[in-house]
Amino acid sequence: MTRRVLFLCTGNSARSVLAEATLRAWGVGRYEAYSAGSQPAGQVNPFAIAQLEREGFPTDNLRSKSWDEFSAETAVPMDLIVTVCDSAAGESCPIVHGDYVRVHWGLFDPAAVTGSDADKRAAFAEAHAIIQKRMRAFLDIRDAVWADKAAVKALLEPIADVG
Repeated sequence: MTRRVLFLCTGNSARSVLAEATLRAWGVGRYEAYSAGSQPAGQVNPFAIAQLEREGFPTDNLRSKSWDEFSAETAVPMDLIVTVCDSAAGESCPIVHGDYVRVHWGLFDPAAVTGSDADKRAAFAEAHAIIQKRMRAFLDIRDAVWADKAAVKALLEPIADVG
């Protein structure tokens, strides 16, 4: 069974997009990955795109979008919602279809780093390295565990400390 995962952030331009692209590439056959934001920036941060491309992750079809797309009557139901920024975690989650588990995997915002382009590239590389470690931990969870929402939530929550 393929499960659907939605990564939420405020701007949906960096962290949530990095997570979506990573799970989309690594979770083929097991997971469908999506991302959205409460106040979407309207475009994916170019440093996020560059980071993904440097590491060979596909970037086609990545876009900054509102979480409202996932609350529409025609939206696909979700199995897991992961907030990756503290702002989104504190907001009221949109009404999303599905019998989903919700967890928070907070991460610093690489888009907020100031300085040279090299400083920004380093921040995006660090954020993506943390996301990749978390995705590996996530993918280690056996599919059979999903039958018990409380058990899966108990396994998902500690992933926030990976990295």
